[in-house]
This record gives sequence, structure tokens and C-alpha cells, in this order.
Amino acid sequence: MYVPPMVVTNDDLAKLVDTSDEWITERTGIRQRRFSQGAPTWVLGREAALQAIENAGIEAGEIDMIIACSVTSDYCTPSLACMLQREIGAESAACWDMNAACSGFIFALDAAYRYLATGGASTILIVCSEVLSRITDFEDRSTCVLFGDGAGAVVVKKDEGRLFESCVRSQGKSGGALFARSGKFTSPFVKKEEIEKYDLFRENPGCHLVMEGREVYRFAVAAMPEMINNVCEKAGIPCGDLDWVIPHQANIRIIKTAAERLHIGMEKMVINLDRYGNTSCASIPMCLDELNRSGRLKRGARIALAGFGAGLTCGAIVLEW
Repeated sequence: MYVPPMVVTNDDLAKLVDTSDEWITERTGIRQRRFSQGAPTWVLGREAALQAIENAGIEAGEIDMIIACSVTSDYCTPSLACMLQREIGAESAACWDMNAACSGFIFALDAAYRYLATGGASTILIVCSEVLSRITDFEDRSTCVLFGDGAGAVVVKKDEGRLFESCVRSQGKSGGALFARSGKFTSPFVKKEEIEKYDLFRENPGCHLVMEGREVYRFAVAAMPEMINNVCEKAGIPCGDLDWVIPHQANIRIIKTAAERLHIGMEKMVINLDRYGNTSCASIPMCLDELNRSGRLKRGARIALAGFGAGLTCGAIVLEW
């Protein structure tokens, strides 16, 4: 994992909008987050990728696929994955980007599993990198307190006989609950009324993140336990047998509600949102790295990963470490 050095506290944000440390902490569990001071998404991703490669004990040349996830990619093209390939020297890798928002790591790991299972790849690098401060509206107190910048990366190889089950879903009809535009028409041949005719979210014309908090909350508290129950049932294990659950780091209330519905103690829930906020698709691999480096993640541990986000998307994976 990699996070920028700049720490932004709740008190810092209280100087910009009408909020307070107590208000943010009580409602979200977030106390601080990291913001880039100009480093783009590919730089954060590169730093996490290099650590993952070193930790895996491989050479960059062994990587035959790079899957990059982000909602804040620096360029429409080339892809973030191609930028990373250039930076780390993985010259033999096929590179492509995926956008499943905060569920991105789940979707990418699910895709990597299928490439490995069919022999389409043997060593895959997944990099999730976000600079959400670039698309955050710092005049909107309901959203600007939530997000942070960071990156997480993993190297994935096939290991026969180890537990792995996954489930991914999308609910596109609710896309307006959480969105950010990528840009506007600039062609002189396009009439304004034609653009507006196809604009699904006319009431929010800017390019910042826009969120309907209540709808996203209702979706998340239902989707997370449902997805985890689904993959545990596929794997033939009760949820209580899980050693760790790594949820997307959006809101402590969502995580606590999911734990209650799953009848899983909070001591099994891996949390770092208090220090980094919501880092979108990077949050799960960041938690995974911290858990691993702490020595608490043992070979053979059964882990559930669960994500939910814009799209709306959701998914879960249960695996054996």
C-alpha cells in the first residue's frame, strides 16, 4: 500500500466547511485522511505496485497481466495499467483498466482468478489507486469529509486446492445515488439541448463526486452481509468460521451493521478508515497489506473481502490465505 504524506484531520476540514471533529467521527468513524499534494494516480499506484512485487519475491518481467482499478485515472488514454507497466518495467504484461468504483478490487480479483483458472495468465498484478481529493467538492460538507487518497496492490498466482469463491453484482438503475462526470461535450457541432436530453443527472451539473447518502447507506447495509453470506454458502463454511473480514472502508456504521447481521464480532473486522477515510477501490488491498505486515495474517486463514460502491456495484470473495 501507499498513501501520500499529507495528513488532513477533521479539524482541518472544519476550517473549510461547517463541521467538527466530533460530528465527523460520530457519523463516519473517520478521524483523518491523506491527500495528494500533486502526485497523480499513477504515482501512488506505482509505489504500491513496487512494494507488492518486492513482497511477492518476483521480478517485474514475470508479470503477464496488469489490472488497474480507479475512478480517478489521470488520462482517458493511455490506461492506468499501461502507465504502471511503463513505470515498473513489466514489459511482458497485457494491461487493462477496470472501473467498478469502490468494488473495484473485488471485481479485479474475481477477473484475475478466472484468467488464472483458464491459463490465460500465470502472474497478475492488481493495482487500485485513487486520488479522490481531485474530484471532491470541498464546499459540500456531507461528502468532503469522507474521502482520502491512497493505493493498494497485490500479486496473484495460481495455487491449486486453496479456497476461493466470489460473487459480484451491479444495480445500474441506482447509478444516480453516487456519481461524478468525466467531462463535457466541447464540439461546436453539438447543441446544448441535445446534450441535456441525454443527461441523466441534470440537477447536478458539476464534475465533483455527488452522493445521495441515505440511498447508498441502505444499499450497503443490505448488500455487504448478503454478499458475504453468499460466498460463504458457496464455499460451504459458516460465516463464524471466518478469521478476518475486510470490508470496503466507507463508514463505520455500515461495517458495524453488517457485522451484527452476520453475527460476527467487530474484532474480526479489519478497520483503517479512521486513519485513511474512504479510499474507494484501494481500501481493501490497503487493509490487506496492513494486516499482513502486522503478522496477524497467517497461512491458511479464511478471509472474506466485501465491497460496494458507485454503479451501484457490490461483491464479495472468500479465500484462503
